[in-house]
Amino acid sequence: MKTLLSIICLICFPATVLGFIDLGNDYNYKHKETTDPITVDGILSEDIWNELPVAGGFWMSYPVDDRRVEEDLRTEVRITFDEHFLYIGAVCYGTEDYVIKTLKRDAEFWDGDVFGVVIDPVNEKTNGFTFGVSPAGVQTEYLVTGQTGRRSDPEPGRSRRGINIAWDNKWFCEVTNHSDRWIVEIAIPFKTLRFDKEKDTWGINFFRRDAGSNSIHTWAPVPIEFNEYDLGYTGVLSWNEPPGKARRNLAMIPYVRSATAKDYAANSPADFDFQAGLDVKVPVSSSLNLDLTVNPDFSQVEVDEQVINLTLFDISLPEKRVFFLENSDIFEDFGIPPMKPFFSRRIGLDDDGNPIPILYGARLSGNVNKNLRIGVMNLQTRDTEQFLPQNYTVASFHQQVLERSVIKGFFHNREALRNEDPDYNRNMGLEFQYRSADGRFQTFAGYSKSFSPGLKKKDYFYNTGIGYDNRNLSIYTNLAGLGKNYRADMGYIRGQEYYDAENDTSVHIGFNHWYTRFSYTFYPEQSHRIISHEINARYIYDGDTAFSMLNNDAEAGYTLKFSSTAQVQISYNHNVVNLLFPFTFINDVPLPAGIYSYDQAQIRFQSDQRRLFSLMGGVSYGTFYNGTQAQYTFGIKYRAQPWGNFSVNFEQNDLEFPDPYGTDRLLLISPRIEINFSRNLFWTSFLQYNTQDDNFNINSRFQWRFQPMSDLYIVYTDNYAVEFWGPKHRALVIKLNYWFNL
Repeated sequence: MKTLLSIICLICFPATVLGFIDLGNDYNYKHKETTDPITVDGILSEDIWNELPVAGGFWMSYPVDDRRVEEDLRTEVRITFDEHFLYIGAVCYGTEDYVIKTLKRDAEFWDGDVFGVVIDPVNEKTNGFTFGVSPAGVQTEYLVTGQTGRRSDPEPGRSRRGINIAWDNKWFCEVTNHSDRWIVEIAIPFKTLRFDKEKDTWGINFFRRDAGSNSIHTWAPVPIEFNEYDLGYTGVLSWNEPPGKARRNLAMIPYVRSATAKDYAANSPADFDFQAGLDVKVPVSSSLNLDLTVNPDFSQVEVDEQVINLTLFDISLPEKRVFFLENSDIFEDFGIPPMKPFFSRRIGLDDDGNPIPILYGARLSGNVNKNLRIGVMNLQTRDTEQFLPQNYTVASFHQQVLERSVIKGFFHNREALRNEDPDYNRNMGLEFQYRSADGRFQTFAGYSKSFSPGLKKKDYFYNTGIGYDNRNLSIYTNLAGLGKNYRADMGYIRGQEYYDAENDTSVHIGFNHWYTRFSYTFYPEQSHRIISHEINARYIYDGDTAFSMLNNDAEAGYTLKFSSTAQVQISYNHNVVNLLFPFTFINDVPLPAGIYSYDQAQIRFQSDQRRLFSLMGGVSYGTFYNGTQAQYTFGIKYRAQPWGNFSVNFEQNDLEFPDPYGTDRLLLISPRIEINFSRNLFWTSFLQYNTQDDNFNINSRFQWRFQPMSDLYIVYTDNYAVEFWGPKHRALVIKLNYWFNL
């Protein structure tokens, strides 16, 4: 019996070095102010750098987390500040055999060598910032929330949980390279950070990714199951006197844009357009910011990556528009991934992702005090031939309770103007999320209600869940549901709206969604080639409001990860679907309504991503509804370090249904060419050939960052019909924006 209890304890509560470490005391950096000016040149030649304490003795965080980093890969960090900047100097020891994937800001950040700092200025483990630098001086920055969760590779097309890498802001760095080390010097303006000026301790951690050894090191130790930027495992940056409110924090970003476009499908003449607009960032306090935009334009944003959709529902694509990004978690962190009351792409974009002109927008977000975060947003779209003008109002709050738990609430209002009949949708809700201090245990529950003209009762949405993670074990389950009259016009609810192909109409239903996943990861101690073996399982049950089955999905899989970054995945899936309405995947005779049961097996691989040539691919085969599906994916990439990346991704789906339901081959081919002339001059061309959407798209973008956060863009887009080859739409855009600090 004693042996059995010992085994259970080892599985559920494995011993780690963190059990013997007090992060607040053992990792407390007491920096001091510099009185001499610092030149950011990557040399650390100023006298102050020799007078500061060293943050060293980094811990391994991945692929092991139970030892210090070896001496020849040590990292030494120092911090100082003046009236305007927080300065960080780091010396990263190791060989010059770096992996630098690109010279482009933010791109492929996790795949090469990098030094980074995680800053939680409010020190409440709810939101923070990460700044990273490669040995080539390439910068990346992103926002971090307290809900980053377990370390995992994101699924294709999805971003990493709990971070927003599309966020950009002004900061400065330089790097010098030597035979046995590379040196980083960083200057972060206080006005870039949102902080509580009364707070004399900040959360802080430093991390380093060494691509040669495929390892991650952190100053304050982070368990292997969590990401290096997890806010629950930061050390402390102590201030003798907290920095005051940053001066001259007002920023204005005007733009001018000229474009010419021709719609061949409508056989209309070429259209010439010129417009200008303005973004303004106003500091309400050191931790609360007001963003204003007039006549915004997002033509420089890279086009969405197309996918072959073989589900019954629309898919969600990530938000890339800058205005919606900062503190986006305040607005979006409600519900569960497939059922979100707020999804910013519902504002200013139609169902196909085409822009609907926005007249103006205002957005207030940040910390009111150390425990309360708020977000308030209002936007107005223009009147167009296809769409009435719409006004969108969003308000939300996050009130921290206990150590890492949050009470959250929201109110959404969409209202059409100039419409004779009432046309609005309102939504309000509350949610409580509990997370233990170590981040391993979480549970949550929420409820919301919608209000729409003519829809009464059955207008609720609820969600609840519980999960636990440790080094080896990960268990999570949630239950969510909604009534058939619940509407979230500013949200994404996957599974509520069915398309009836026979009658060419959409039908809303109420349903309940149960999701459960389990995984166990084993890390072999004696192997130098294998990092981990993971056994995983997933179960999804969707039922109507009476819990009659709509979808029953069970999957089991195995993942093998190598120390070279290569990996292999094997999975088997069993699915039972109650097809409520006739539906077609290939624009042929719709499949009849009824219950379908099918099974599929797949294997996927990824080669060593550190090599100049890298490969990925997979094969899956099985039954699909009353037919069969064979899927083949393949990708090849060549990296001309550090100036070029050349890749091609290929996906083929062969669908065969019995007569008269048709047979088809769906192809998606996506070549990409990226050439970096310098850290400030880029040219990217992205091609997408998609037979499912009958579209061949060319998106070629030139970007010159002539000043920090100031850019010139030249963007060319071209769309062709695939089936009957010919142009559909063509456009050329030139856009210039400039960042003024006042």
